[in-house]
Amino acid sequence: MAIAGGLFAFMPVGMNIKIKGSDTVLPLSQKEAEVYMKSNRSASITVIGGGSGVGIAALLDGTTDIAMSSRKIKLSEKQKLIDAGKSPKETTICYDALSVIVNPANKVSQLTREQLEGIFTGKIINWKDVGGGDEKIVAYSRESSSGTYEFFKESVLKNKNYGAAVLLMPATGAITQSVSQTKGAIGYVGFAYMEKTVKALKVSYDKGKTYVEPTIEGAKNKTYPITRPLFYYYLSTTEKLVKPFVDYILSDEGQKIVGEVGYVPLK
Repeated sequence: MAIAGGLFAFMPVGMNIKIKGSDTVLPLSQKEAEVYMKSNRSASITVIGGGSGVGIAALLDGTTDIAMSSRKIKLSEKQKLIDAGKSPKETTICYDALSVIVNPANKVSQLTREQLEGIFTGKIINWKDVGGGDEKIVAYSRESSSGTYEFFKESVLKNKNYGAAVLLMPATGAITQSVSQTKGAIGYVGFAYMEKTVKALKVSYDKGKTYVEPTIEGAKNKTYPITRPLFYYYLSTTEKLVKPFVDYILSDEGQKIVGEVGYVPLK
């Protein structure tokens, strides 16, 4: 990869960048940073997860240069930054097909948005009520600091509250693992976290007329209904520092990595 001396090689010598936030964006940022640093030896990029809210809070307290987020910044968060004299900038780096997953032993292969709402708000508690076997539903979600938690609540639950029995997990990988080990389990993860140990469901947003499975193509052409943009947030004061890396992710080469890791390129 011949980037050195090219457009993305102008990072100041010995420059360190800290990236923190969304677990959904974490695998992509790690891979992009790894490839970037190979061609820009003076660059040091540290990437840590923890959730979108954690990343944006770190931007406010000055402990990160870039906040990864799987949701748009809230007005309250933006206001806190502005009140602190900080001007946040937003860049969409790619898209994601948020996938609803179940244990492979589950015979259910598709659900409507309304059925998903019923499950995650606690109104539907047995798989037999949605065409499955007589098995208790064990629903897994990310915790409330997660942008994925908020996006799922907004898009799928139509802003209704999660049920009290829903198990909140600290990381996306933990959801994949738990669903793979629990017969009656259901959860939701970013497309890059899909593994053969779990099964993705087809989802309908038109009351059961059409069911669409999560795929890169479906997210790209927006036929898959639970598609969302993924963001980087940084401050205008540190734009000069982070821009070479952000520009690299937006470049043809960076967007090729987006597709390889399991996300949806911008174009």
